[in-house]
Amino acid sequence: MNLIFTTTLLILLTISTLLPLNANGAKCHVDDESGLLAFKSGIKSDPTSILKTWIAGTDCCTWNGVGCLFDNKRVTSLSLSGDTENPKSFLVGTLSPLLSKLKYLDGLYLQNLLNISGPFPDFLFKLPNLKYIYIENNKLSGQIPENIGNLNQLEALSLEGNRFTGTIPSSISALTRVTQLKLGNNFLTGTIPESIKNLKNLTYLSLQGNQLSGNIPEIFTSLSNLIILELSRNKFSGKIPLSISSLSSNLRYLEVGHNSLSGKIPDFLGKFKALDTLDLSKNQFSGTVPKSFANLTKIFNLDLSDNFLVDPFPSMNVKGIESLDLSRNMFHLKEIPKWVASSPIIYSLKLAHCGIKIKLDDWKPSETFFYDYIDLSGNEISGSAIGLLNKTEYLIEFRGSENLLKFDLGSLRFGNKLKVLDLSHNLVFGKVTKSVVGIEKLNVSYNHLCGEIPKNNFSASVFVGNDCLCGSPLKPCKV
Repeated sequence: MNLIFTTTLLILLTISTLLPLNANGAKCHVDDESGLLAFKSGIKSDPTSILKTWIAGTDCCTWNGVGCLFDNKRVTSLSLSGDTENPKSFLVGTLSPLLSKLKYLDGLYLQNLLNISGPFPDFLFKLPNLKYIYIENNKLSGQIPENIGNLNQLEALSLEGNRFTGTIPSSISALTRVTQLKLGNNFLTGTIPESIKNLKNLTYLSLQGNQLSGNIPEIFTSLSNLIILELSRNKFSGKIPLSISSLSSNLRYLEVGHNSLSGKIPDFLGKFKALDTLDLSKNQFSGTVPKSFANLTKIFNLDLSDNFLVDPFPSMNVKGIESLDLSRNMFHLKEIPKWVASSPIIYSLKLAHCGIKIKLDDWKPSETFFYDYIDLSGNEISGSAIGLLNKTEYLIEFRGSENLLKFDLGSLRFGNKLKVLDLSHNLVFGKVTKSVVGIEKLNVSYNHLCGEIPKNNFSASVFVGNDCLCGSPLKPCKV
């Protein structure tokens, strides 16, 4: 028995020395640990201690942002995100190439870390199981590599909010499994490669906020699964491509604002019955808004501002608009549309220079509680803004300049959230109260205000053109 026991013990000891240190409940696979610690060593600043749990010799599957497979405890995801509400929640550093040791990694999520710099990380090409890349809102720079198509196992690629330059590589067409392609908010140039039409599984395409130019290509017939299309803030010209009409069944977000698109707004947009958001702002669209827009019953956000659109504006059958901007076209609406006043969920209304001629006291919207932004400047609106503004709890910005508004400024209740107030070029009278001091942007110039201005940090242009205002930053009051 003693001989058998001794032999068994020797066998067990031999097996235990041959097994890797991380087997049977040990802490972390040696490759995963070294790859993660190499990433940590590349971080030069971590003000809010995002990586404080990353300690050698401990179970890396318990480290902040690290996810593992349950069965073999290999690292499968790395997810680190900065807190947009906390300006100190960021990481400064570069991405270590030794992250290539995480051979089981299928998801890399480095979002809002703000100060991760360096070129496109080539180690991504060495991760055979990688399906999801979200490196967003950092400072990666240089060009997107020409061989990006070699990552053909990817199902999502987002590099938005970095500093990438150059053109979109044509090999991106090889990413045929991708459902999300987000390259927005970089410095990309050139045109949209027509080969993107090969990405037939796309549901989300974002190229907004770049310097892309040329016509928007006719590529959308084969992208019938698209739900979100974001092309705003580029240099696109020409017309809205006809092939976009093939997206009428599924598309919910169409954003092409801040470009140089021209021609008439196509009638087929009125057939997009699932459309939630339509942004055509700051282009060169002309003519009338199609009558078919009456069919957009599910639209929540509509922005047609800063074009050359003319009357008549169609009557819409919207049950609950959230934000509307028709500013700075050639409309003569005369009144605020009834379908706007009846919305119980509206928070942003911008109808600057829209030919509105109403007495503001007579406008009775069904709900004012949720308003964040109101811009009625450049119209012929008379009466008092007191009844409207004193009912809004969350108002951040009110612009009512260049109207015929007439009321006592001292009767205006300033909510805690109000940051912008522009009442310039009206008939407002009374005194400037202390409440205005807490506002970030103020303009009450060219009214009929009088009296001493409370102590403030505004420039003289905020107060000029009134009957008898005095005190800093204007002339001192007479004793």
